[in-house]
Amino acid sequence: MTVDSPRPVLPPGHDRRSFMAGIAEFRKAIGEDNVFVEEERLAPYTKIMIPGEDADHAPSAAIAPASVPEIQAILAICNRHRIPVWPVSTGKNFGYGTAAPAMRGTVVLDLRRLNHIIEVDGELGTALVEPGVTYRALLDHLKAQDLPYWIDVPAPGPIVGPVGQILERGIGYTPYGDHFAHACGMEVVLANGDILRTGMGSIAGAKSWQTNRYGYGPYLDGIFSQSNFGVVTKMGLGLMPRPEVYKPFLVSFPNHGDLPRAVEIARDLSLRGVIRNTPVVGHVLYMIAMKARRADVFPGEGSVTDEWITQFTRDHHLGIWVMQAALYGSAAQVAADWALIEQAYAKSGAMLLTDRELGDEPTWQHAKRLMAGELDLDEFGLYNWRGGGGSAWFAPVARATGADATAIITLGKQILAEFGFDYLGGFMVQQRNMIAVMDLLFDRSSPDERKRAHDCFARLMSEFGKRGYGIYRTNIAFMDAAAALQGPVRMNVNRTLKRALDPNGIIAPGKSGIHL
Repeated sequence: MTVDSPRPVLPPGHDRRSFMAGIAEFRKAIGEDNVFVEEERLAPYTKIMIPGEDADHAPSAAIAPASVPEIQAILAICNRHRIPVWPVSTGKNFGYGTAAPAMRGTVVLDLRRLNHIIEVDGELGTALVEPGVTYRALLDHLKAQDLPYWIDVPAPGPIVGPVGQILERGIGYTPYGDHFAHACGMEVVLANGDILRTGMGSIAGAKSWQTNRYGYGPYLDGIFSQSNFGVVTKMGLGLMPRPEVYKPFLVSFPNHGDLPRAVEIARDLSLRGVIRNTPVVGHVLYMIAMKARRADVFPGEGSVTDEWITQFTRDHHLGIWVMQAALYGSAAQVAADWALIEQAYAKSGAMLLTDRELGDEPTWQHAKRLMAGELDLDEFGLYNWRGGGGSAWFAPVARATGADATAIITLGKQILAEFGFDYLGGFMVQQRNMIAVMDLLFDRSSPDERKRAHDCFARLMSEFGKRGYGIYRTNIAFMDAAAALQGPVRMNVNRTLKRALDPNGIIAPGKSGIHL
């Protein structure tokens, strides 16, 4: 294709001529090299892992501004021409849609060129960053400056960034694992071009933008997370002081029926402040899948059975449920907390494991790195389990009780098995709450598996919703369905905010099921 030939995909309500008029203005505003309409240049924005058809989420173009004034110019053009844009920071939202838009024909607004670490306060432990900053870049900066702070990272940490993670309310593995809770102050470009700074950032010469989250009056930050009310261009976040002592550990439970006990002990230790990071109670098949190909270890058809898992764990001396957590603090504090950990698990029937027992075992080393805010990509091994590049995260939330954990694992396994898929997941315990993550892995190159995965995900969402389990986050194909579970009043409030802040509906139409 030539530079002036758009793809067959067009924004809703546009023909080739009207769309190209908008493209011409984008080129004038940010430079021809930063406006992409050719197939080969759009390829990174079209690769999705979720079930469904690529065509349903195909962008019409992508544009990559380098500054806030350029974003303001883009939004002005979008309003004039009624061209919608889909903002992405690093565009690596694996298993949720990567960089593709929810609505076909939307232009991807790629913010990767806004990649400045604007400020790091070494005394107070705060950072102010742009959307294109990766965790790798931030960690490298802290190490280069020899600053005594850690960051909290998700599993694909090196190639994703804090702004996107915070806005999606992602979860990590250190005591700063609730990413949104440790954010402080946003800069948001609204659809009309106005620049809003939340918290104390709106005050001229603000001294406490990255230290006071709430500011004066209504707390607005929340409405810009998982939403389409503005384009976030700066984000403040807290950095974790490097602890004197870091003591990671695993607790291995031998039986399928140990899940309630594993969840409840982790919850109680978390509520008491003994465990201050996010305890993860993981299923052994998730750990197996990180290191092995399914065809090499499981010869059968259909989903992996509990009987096979039981035999495999006995043959390889593994637990079926493994809780990972860590202690942080002074030597005296960690010693005191460790005594409480030993006491809590003394009569549980579980094995308490540390470096002494686990040594260089790869899954253990991966867990250690994550809980220390270090970076690796080991969990990408999951995508070799079945092959074919298909992944969709299903993440219901529940009370942190053994009964809820049992209900979730029973229903989840039942539905996954019905469609021929494996349960690969675990429970991220957040004191009284937990997120029950499951990765639906499938062969995306197979039309049959792709359809089965789509139908399976739809069934998971429907059946869990009927039982009062909503999801904390979902992929671009199921955002409307997830929003519908919240009921009409919640949807109408979101629609009212959308109409007030973005009356032409140009920012991320369909994000989180929010429409005009």
